[in-house]
Amino acid sequence: MPRQLRIEYAGAIYHVMNRGNHKENIFLDDDDRRKFLVTLGEACCKADWEVHAYCLMNNHFHLVIETLKPTLVDGMKWLLGVYTQRFNARHQKHGHLFAGRYKSLIVDGSDDDYLRKVCDYVHLNPARAGLLKNGALLESFPWSSFSEYLKPSSHRFPWLRVDRLLGEYGIQKDDAAGRREFFKLINSRCAEENSGEEGIDKIIRRSWKFGAKDFVERLFEQITSVPKKEIHLSPEIDETMEVKGRKLIQEKLKALNLKTDDLDALPRMDPMKIEIAQLIRTQTTLPLKWIVHELKIGSVSTLKVAFHKRKNNRYGTKLSK
Repeated sequence: MPRQLRIEYAGAIYHVMNRGNHKENIFLDDDDRRKFLVTLGEACCKADWEVHAYCLMNNHFHLVIETLKPTLVDGMKWLLGVYTQRFNARHQKHGHLFAGRYKSLIVDGSDDDYLRKVCDYVHLNPARAGLLKNGALLESFPWSSFSEYLKPSSHRFPWLRVDRLLGEYGIQKDDAAGRREFFKLINSRCAEENSGEEGIDKIIRRSWKFGAKDFVERLFEQITSVPKKEIHLSPEIDETMEVKGRKLIQEKLKALNLKTDDLDALPRMDPMKIEIAQLIRTQTTLPLKWIVHELKIGSVSTLKVAFHKRKNNRYGTKLSK
């Protein structure tokens, strides 16, 4: 399986999820759950995280965290490692507790609607799992942040941030009236869960990003370096490389006072097209098929021939000197 690239930057928001090894339980009782929340609080302090939502199930957990510094990887390594040590010590076990790498969905923070939908997904997880019996309300499940949202601020975990999600629901004050309104809104969403937005749920479960159409372009600006060993493995990089490729094309066309539409009018083997193609080839991991399509060159074989001629011409020039 390809290893998911971790995109980190200050202010990034993630939906993080991890399961037990071989789908085994990571919480054997409520003391384990309490110990995990204590460990999570310590991780928040060490890594400068804020938690917007969480849910602890038997064999997995969900977190929606905001990293005030680019510390997702280091913070998660500490959280999972320390909780595993504490779990194993308590239950006299050894070895891996979690199933490989955690999943992380990066969430568009420029529009709180995406944050709201991800937090709703996390808070409604007990309803989707059929854990609310005989018409029980969502707050009867004690191991999610929903029940924490309903408490006065002085009774909550200090690392749980509630103002942003409340604000997205139009709740301006974190007071008794605001908490009652939040209670009504989320429980109404819970009642509608069976007819919910399956498309959005699918994105949250399976994708690596959740945001507006230009989210990838904005993410590209945040990525300053990528380990070469991961470039060809990550769908995240495939998409951000396309952004970089198009940016290179636009920069070159602008320097020549040309527009994208002008590419159609130029010959397939125009030297300017081949020059741009070579630039993209050397500065990105994009395949020749993508370059051919964007530059209107014709075919991959045509571009290969052009590259071969360009290489021979440079070699010949060096010999003549």
